[in-house]
Amino acid sequence: MAKEIIFNLTISAEEMLRYYQGGPSVVTTHSIDGRTVRFPASRLRPFMTTMGIRGRFSITFDDNNKFLEMRRIA
Repeated sequence: MAKEIIFNLTISAEEMLRYYQGGPSVVTTHSIDGRTVRFPASRLRPFMTTMGIRGRFSITFDDNNKFLEMRRIA
């Protein structure tokens, strides 16, 4: 059974650039229910705009905590 974590994320374009220029490769944030969420910064590429990353997102993973999908939900 797939599990889902929902979180809000705001990252400026300048900060995202640091991720891609050899800075930290993992994004750490908190879910709306308070859990710590870590995932590769590369998972955000489809959501990048000239303003950076903004929105509410969902990560779905399997019972072995293997990533299945990330999507913007708002």
